Amino acid sequence: MVDLGIVILNWNTADLLRKCLQTVYASIGDFSFRVVVVDNASTDHSAAMVREHFPQAELIVNPINGGFSYGNNVGLRHLGYRGAGDVAPDAPRYALLLNPDTEVPPTSLYDMVRFMDSRPDVGMAGPKLLLEDGTLDKACRRSFPTPKVAFYHFSGLAKLFPNSQRFARYNMTFADPDEQIEVDSVVGAYMQLRREVIEAVGLLDEAFFMYGEDLDWAYRTKQANWKVMYHPEVTVWHIKRAASRKSKKAQFEFYRAMLIFYRKHYRQTTPLWLHWLVMAGLMVKGGRDLWPEIRRSPELAANA
Repeated sequence: MVDLGIVILNWNTADLLRKCLQTVYASIGDFSFRVVVVDNASTDHSAAMVREHFPQAELIVNPINGGFSYGNNVGLRHLGYRGAGDVAPDAPRYALLLNPDTEVPPTSLYDMVRFMDSRPDVGMAGPKLLLEDGTLDKACRRSFPTPKVAFYHFSGLAKLFPNSQRFARYNMTFADPDEQIEVDSVVGAYMQLRREVIEAVGLLDEAFFMYGEDLDWAYRTKQANWKVMYHPEVTVWHIKRAASRKSKKAQFEFYRAMLIFYRKHYRQTTPLWLHWLVMAGLMVKGGRDLWPEIRRSPELAANA
């Protein structure tokens, strides 16, 4: 059985993808892996580049860009992870979601496999992710955005009190970046799961187009009584693309993801007064484009 099945979802990032694959195939260590590149209807030369320079990669070209969850699920199914209770006997022992804008040092993949082998209680794990300037990618260790945690973050209290375990839970800035700790979630840029977890909780929720799907997968992992760990002894570079993060589409999808996550996991236990505050906050942050999504709230629909 293959140790690690790597899914790299690409959309118009040919140059970053090439560097990512170069580092993946330069990996060393006593382990086996498969690489599935899923191209989400890119308009650049990504697919042609993979065919020419990385014929050992298993390339899937999607005819549409169905989003992060959709594309990664295509790759996961190709590896044999078909859904909850349905994992092929030859599916790899671990599945890894890896962004094309990452670069993995030679022993990183092996070291992450070895770490999870040593911790059978850990269902999901991620390494320390460093940005180009050497600073920590704060998304690599997070708490779930409960209404309270999200309020502390978006109100600015987390920034004012970065060392507070109460106010700074969103990105856990109170914790030492070099401390191995249990977290609520790691980030989808490098998210490694046991096959048993996928067999228990299923694939990514395709209601999320981009953002939030990794949080949701981690939430379901913890609900299934597995630990999620941040493992800083392993470092991976994350070359984030600032332009895409600042785009109007990306901003809309970020707040739409927060709305979906809230409705799925917290709405039923949130008092009505706090629910209205959450909706008001999302309307302010998400803007008018998010209004049709917010109107789907049962309370709002009743008054529409």
